[in-house]
Amino acid sequence: MFPTDSGGTAYVEYDYQDQTINWSGSSGAPAANNADKDLRTNFFTAGLQYMFNRSWGIQVEVPYWDRKFTTDQNFPNSPPDDVTAHWSDLGDIRIRGVYTGFSEDLSTGVTFGLKLPTGSYQYNSAVVDRDSQIGSGSTDILLGAFHREALTSDNSWSWFVQALLDQPILTVQHYRPGTEIDTAAGIHYNGWMVGNLMIAPVAQLIVSERTRDSGSASASPVASGYQRLLLSPGVEFNLDQISAYVDIEFPVYQHFTGDQLTAPWLLKFIVAYHF
Repeated sequence: MFPTDSGGTAYVEYDYQDQTINWSGSSGAPAANNADKDLRTNFFTAGLQYMFNRSWGIQVEVPYWDRKFTTDQNFPNSPPDDVTAHWSDLGDIRIRGVYTGFSEDLSTGVTFGLKLPTGSYQYNSAVVDRDSQIGSGSTDILLGAFHREALTSDNSWSWFVQALLDQPILTVQHYRPGTEIDTAAGIHYNGWMVGNLMIAPVAQLIVSERTRDSGSASASPVASGYQRLLLSPGVEFNLDQISAYVDIEFPVYQHFTGDQLTAPWLLKFIVAYHF
């Protein structure tokens, strides 16, 4: 999705994760230590990236989430009283500016913008915790940067790095979600062609850190915040103005504060039209 010229890209993205494994510190922990049992989410995103010229552009992402959450309302007492909430709603919209005027090939850029509090954060609050809601309720500053560069003279092998900071600045009901920073480094190969179809394998190393939530009693600083490292093999397909990308992400290291649910793998799929 890195910009390479002026013009636009419209895309739809689907992500999936099913958080069923209780994790504490840097290892798995007994499920009995956590009231939460399952957090399964289907993430749908409609996005638009438009470069007005070779220096300036804009990105807009509109997410819609479908989420299922199961928790023990009698925790830590016996017998367990598992309750499940299943709901779908608009998520938090992201709007960012893009600047790529550092070089002629648009290989280096910065992004800056806001995450808006458009997602609901009050669904069935008797069952769903604030950190499990679809919306955070906060307005966040988004700051990012990226760089890509060829490894070979024929551009068949390339590498890239990118990072994004998500910093809440305006909050509601005295609940402040943690600060998050996500970084990725990867390599991809562009040399496979089947007719007009280009097939590009991609390998990424993804590092994420999120600080603890804070604020009122609805926050849980003893069971929020994490650091994690993921490996992500994927492949991109390009045919004329259409491109598609799919990857699967596997955690190889995780450190969670307190007891939290994690997923054994995560899935991403994107289809884009370039105009």
